[in-house]
Amino acid sequence: MFHLGWFLGTGFGVYGWNTPWAGNVAQDVGNPGLFADMAAALERAGFDYMMLEDSSVLPDIYEGSFRHSLKVATVRFDPLPLVPHLTRRTRHIGIIATAATTFYPPFLAARLYQSLDHLTGGRVGLNLVTASPHAAAQNYGLEQHVEHDLRYEMADEWTRTVTALWESWEPDAVVLDESTGVFADHTKVHAVHQQGRWHSSRGPLNTIPGPQRRPVLCQAGGSPAGRDLAAAHADTIVSAVVGVEAMREFREDISRRLVAHGRRPEDAKVLFLVDPVLGDTDRAAQDRAERKTAAMAASLENALAGLSYVSGIDFSRFDPDEPFPDVASRTNGHQSTVADYQKAGAGKTLREVALTRRVAESIPLVGSPDTVADQMAEAMDHAGGDGFLIASPVTRRGISEVADGLAPVLRRRGLIRDGYEHATFRENLLAF
Repeated sequence: MFHLGWFLGTGFGVYGWNTPWAGNVAQDVGNPGLFADMAAALERAGFDYMMLEDSSVLPDIYEGSFRHSLKVATVRFDPLPLVPHLTRRTRHIGIIATAATTFYPPFLAARLYQSLDHLTGGRVGLNLVTASPHAAAQNYGLEQHVEHDLRYEMADEWTRTVTALWESWEPDAVVLDESTGVFADHTKVHAVHQQGRWHSSRGPLNTIPGPQRRPVLCQAGGSPAGRDLAAAHADTIVSAVVGVEAMREFREDISRRLVAHGRRPEDAKVLFLVDPVLGDTDRAAQDRAERKTAAMAASLENALAGLSYVSGIDFSRFDPDEPFPDVASRTNGHQSTVADYQKAGAGKTLREVALTRRVAESIPLVGSPDTVADQMAEAMDHAGGDGFLIASPVTRRGISEVADGLAPVLRRRGLIRDGYEHATFRENLLAF
């Protein structure tokens, strides 16, 4: 049995702008309705969580302009206020919202997520990211972003500080003794006096512990530094490595790192990114996949803009019909993603790589729900991972195809949960 999540690639943003089956996008912008409907559908399908990506920058690396970002509606609202809206429509599914460790003061983050844990009844998670664009860092007063590996060191210290604040109240500190008039036992609430190289906090939190005591932690770094941060702290880990062998290697590597940090391999659930293409028949699904590939091939600009964002390098400066440029050594961005593109680009032109390489797909899943269920089961058996994180476009049609088409087949085969045994997100995530 494996877990399912859904990765919302632009968080609380705009989906399907100017594309078929996107619904009434003009009414969905900034409106929680689409996402609340999605949460209800995914809970019905047995998903463990939704993960809301976030970014603090309007990209202008490509061409040095905001033109492309605004053409394709690359805008985001803060995901944190959305979280309680989603849990009001549901009872079990977890909601993971992203926070950049480089920019959030630890006390602010600890208190905010602890408050959300109360508001959601123990169903909130925190996606740890370090952010990568220099422009994002400049929005928070820095001249440029911190070097890649150093910001992961900072994130480790940040997470330890936030965790200490969550643990600043002992489990039985809240006594609520009306006979003595004592709300909490002051001997069980402690200052933390965290003093690190980058982060410090006196503590304690002035917020009582939430149902989970600490929110579920998620991490998606693929570089060695990112993997180590995940192994030290995360309850669920996202990977976009390509191919079943790479999936297996990733799970084995994370297991070794977990043990090195004094944890068990089963303490963190690894989910691999996929974007299933479904149809009533295998042929119909294959036709859809071919149309999708053709649409990608017709949009070189979108591909180059995406590469510019993840690498921090303006790909409009390169001739698309020349060999793929050597950028891996020059990026301070998403290093594992850029390295994957660099490897795929050996002996190929930039155009060939940009139009055929996809970031959010560890394995192709194409076919009827029965066929895709077979593909998912086979990949999990070989890779030894813990599940899949759907990274499909967020449209009502796409949500229904997965929630009402694919998920019931998976459930009938005993591959995914048929209910939620526990009250909190963490308990359900770690139940198997």
